[in-house]
Amino acid sequence: MTLNTIRRITAHVTAGFVISAAAAGSALAQTVKLTESSATVIRGGTYASTNFSKDPLLATRASGDATYVRRAILKFDTESTIPKGASITSATLTLTVAGGNSESRQVAVYRVGSSYDESQATWKARKSSENWPTAGADLKEKYDSSTVTDSVGSHVSFDMKSLVQGAVSGKFDTRYTRIALVDTGGSSQSSYKEYYSDDAGDVSVRPVLTVSYTGGTTSVPDVTTTDPDPVPSTSTTSTTLRVLHWNTHHGGYGTDGDYDPNRLANWIVKMKPDIISLNEVEYYTGWGNENQPARYAALLKSKTGRTWYYKFATASGASHGNGNLILSRFPLGDSDSFPLSYDRVATQVKVTVNGRTINFISTHLDDSSSSQRSTQMGQVKTAASSLSQQRIIAGDFNTWPSAGEISKMTGDYYDAWATSVKAGTEIAYSGNTAGNTRNSRIDYIFYSHSATGLVLKNVQIYDTRDSSGVMPSDHKPIVATFTVK
Repeated sequence: MTLNTIRRITAHVTAGFVISAAAAGSALAQTVKLTESSATVIRGGTYASTNFSKDPLLATRASGDATYVRRAILKFDTESTIPKGASITSATLTLTVAGGNSESRQVAVYRVGSSYDESQATWKARKSSENWPTAGADLKEKYDSSTVTDSVGSHVSFDMKSLVQGAVSGKFDTRYTRIALVDTGGSSQSSYKEYYSDDAGDVSVRPVLTVSYTGGTTSVPDVTTTDPDPVPSTSTTSTTLRVLHWNTHHGGYGTDGDYDPNRLANWIVKMKPDIISLNEVEYYTGWGNENQPARYAALLKSKTGRTWYYKFATASGASHGNGNLILSRFPLGDSDSFPLSYDRVATQVKVTVNGRTINFISTHLDDSSSSQRSTQMGQVKTAASSLSQQRIIAGDFNTWPSAGEISKMTGDYYDAWATSVKAGTEIAYSGNTAGNTRNSRIDYIFYSHSATGLVLKNVQIYDTRDSSGVMPSDHKPIVATFTVK
């Protein structure tokens, strides 16, 4: 399917999903529903150093004894999902009650003033070895309150318009929306309330932040995130770097036609990559109708227990569309995106591995014209030439190794699969000894001839077929393993 065909389908389907006109002549309003919230409970007293992120429920309680006090903290990605400078017309946080004691209670929403790591946050600490400026989640302004009953399955909602507007406008230290739920009533044993968390198996009961907005910049999908709300170190002492490239077929449409990002994410985890290039990832289009970059980062975090940092850019630079996603288990340094001719893009990040700077690029070239691909290869190489070594370029180049235009790359970059074949270290599977990634070998991992700090160990093409022969994408993934010296 051509990119223009994808755009026609996308424009048709997306129009009814996230875009609506408030009135004739009005600016178009868009609505996003965010369900990934890094939610956890913090508890005082003797539990002040205990992390509860593995608990399936959130809770609030008011008590004169700090040991019984509970608060819930959540954060939503309003940075990569809502354009900077947007005018927020409404924002509502909705939670589903999972249980609790008999009293009806007033629960308020406060802004959380500091970033936190869900897997490490406690009453005392926002992350490992670093305390909150004020214990109990560094509460700032109060924004709204609502009555919570003990009716299981009932909904409680809070008006978050002012808070989200402040975050999106850059009023705070982050454009993420960080929230604390606090029971503001008097001490009572019957004040305990439970809510479903973002780990609930039933997605319909997870916390959701629904935001409607107009305006803002038009380049929202050119997104970089270093945690949603970072507190990482900037380097790693690992000496091994596993690079995965995979064309996802519109974010996870398998050869059975089913849309299932979880299926594709399960395979990613099995391959144990350190840095990932994914093509055909969609940002609010008719293919999946969601923020797929954030979805994959959240899926990998839930499956690996670690934060995945990411950079995404649409192919055409439009506000919604198909593009390249880079995910990394290493914190990101500088990042960028480079527009290519004929509505394509190269996405770039910098990471540090074993003290070495690695510049990593993901791209997806034209599917119909060798001359256009040749032009795009030249542009990718020009963009890469401004970056320091060590350089790796991965992507679906839509051409096979014997095609004339591929020499544009191999003049300055090693083809990892071909290099591994020469060394006898390639890993194929029965029936695909040529290492084909679709109908032929069109997906590549290249590394620069001058990348002397990278030593290729092996390259593997993975067989992702299930017992019925179904694959999670119409492409096969390729993984190159390097020693970083």
